[in-house]
Amino acid sequence: MTSDPIVPDDKDWTWVLGERCPECGFTAADVDPLQIGATVRDLVPRYVSALHRQDARERPAPTVWSTLEYGAHVRDVFRIFGERLDLMLEHDDPAFANWDQDAAARESRYDLQDPSVVADELIAAGEHTADRFDAVPADAWERTGRRSNGSVFTVRTLGQYFLHDVVHHLHDVHS
Repeated sequence: MTSDPIVPDDKDWTWVLGERCPECGFTAADVDPLQIGATVRDLVPRYVSALHRQDARERPAPTVWSTLEYGAHVRDVFRIFGERLDLMLEHDDPAFANWDQDAAARESRYDLQDPSVVADELIAAGEHTADRFDAVPADAWERTGRRSNGSVFTVRTLGQYFLHDVVHHLHDVHS
């Protein structure tokens, strides 16, 4: 296994809310927010299967995350977006704490985690976040929240943006 540095991704991916992603083909604007939870539940087994592959710890290139690293990242995406959704439902226009995904990967040593443990944690976090999206009241989809860079989301667009991340990284682990 290699632990070569990954070039930090400092792009603002909010553009996916208005355009089709050319890398994974996902169109966030087409997502029915009422289907976010079901879609997460459909995708989680594919991550679990990938995490049980023999090569899950191997990077396809020195500066590209392994399936294990992507799995740990997506587990954390489930957790972070579940927390952000809760903030938006419980508070008026909350500001989200900054989350540096690259720092999280380094500090938590995604590359050294146990793929089976990550798979179990990903299942639990995915189910929890799917349940949270399933429980959004009909009158709450337009509630707002803000990222530290000023990007404003509604509950609807947060869910669409979140789902792009999950789909995109599944594309990464199967490419």
